Amino acid sequence: MASIVERSVRLPRLALVTRILFAVFLFGTGIMTMSFAINGYPVGESPDEVGRFMIAIGKTGYLIFWVGLFKTLVGGLMFFQRTAALAILMSLPYAFNILLYVTFFAHQYLVIGLPDFAACALLIYCYFDWYRPIFAGPTTLSVPESQGVENAF
Repeated sequence: MASIVERSVRLPRLALVTRILFAVFLFGTGIMTMSFAINGYPVGESPDEVGRFMIAIGKTGYLIFWVGLFKTLVGGLMFFQRTAALAILMSLPYAFNILLYVTFFAHQYLVIGLPDFAACALLIYCYFDWYRPIFAGPTTLSVPESQGVENAF
């Protein structure tokens, strides 16, 4: 019988605070993104390049509403310890996308994008014991041989 592996969280207090703050951020910005998809982006009369980009995305029918719904769902799942490890993995593509977006395009939002990605990276480090089986190699199971019968392999 396989033993039950105890999965722990590294830096538990820091992980809890970071997880709750990241969950609030994702949940809030997810609702805000869904409202932008419904009502349009608030841009000035002469939008900068980020505003023009957001207007162009809105015109293409990009999946902004669904991205907002996904962020809201992930933020909601992150509030609960039972689903936190899954929610952190689900938030990684979003956080990495935001990191690339603010690094190469919208430099004025680095103040938001870098802590967003850093929180996700820290939480992945803290919950790495939960993800360790994903990276584990194949396991060998020892099957007891029957009495009097040799292994035919």
